[in-house]
Amino acid sequence: MPELPEVEAARRAIADNCIGKKIKRSVVADDAKVIDGVSRSDFEASITGKTIVGAHRKGKNMWIQLDSPPFPSFHFGLSGELYIKGIAVTKYKRSAVKDTDEWPSKYSKLFIELDDGLELSFTDKIRFARVRLLENPAIVPPISELGPDALLEAMTEDEFFKALSKRKMSIKALLLNQSFISGVGNWIADEVLYQAKIHPLQSAASIPKDGCAALCKSLKEVVRYSVEVDADYSRLPDDWLCHSRWGKKPGKINGKIIF
Repeated sequence: MPELPEVEAARRAIADNCIGKKIKRSVVADDAKVIDGVSRSDFEASITGKTIVGAHRKGKNMWIQLDSPPFPSFHFGLSGELYIKGIAVTKYKRSAVKDTDEWPSKYSKLFIELDDGLELSFTDKIRFARVRLLENPAIVPPISELGPDALLEAMTEDEFFKALSKRKMSIKALLLNQSFISGVGNWIADEVLYQAKIHPLQSAASIPKDGCAALCKSLKEVVRYSVEVDADYSRLPDDWLCHSRWGKKPGKINGKIIF
């Protein structure tokens, strides 16, 4: 599923290609499960004619800042993805929409045409994503309930050790807790624990200070490097665990099977 690097790649795509452009037309899907708390007609009326002035992210959430509120906000869920027609935006593993599919996709939840002709679409096949229209996304749930962003608000080693020492739950479960650290999902958690040589089921409070330091370093490096390559898995180091996780058959590292 999309995690911090994938959502950051989408945010950068908006920032690089859409800032200063006006929304000429918008089409919102008739899907009350994904389009949360607002009718399609109100959503379309609220954003059409406005200019995109910014793109922001916290954890796995992204929002587009317009020249006046409210702003479209996206939680990518299991399969949410941003597409910009004619522009390569990094696709994560098991992308729901192929390049050869119709445009906009039948899975499009929000389609936007800009005044220069550029078109973008947020899609979600599984329908676990949430698209909202919010006055100030940063100060209301779900974003206001998130912990520090794993890229932008990384803890120091001392802060990390102190935070872990109070938690008896397994370290992987803690890393996946978005109120503790936001943006970490399954593949990042597995990667950082593998690189730090810490068992996923070990109690967070039982990890010694040197282990916490290794984990803190690994978390920063995995997130930073994944963002630098725009979440393009082919550009991640060959010895990373993620390359052995998603095949139809179990992968192997140093002769040992990875399930």
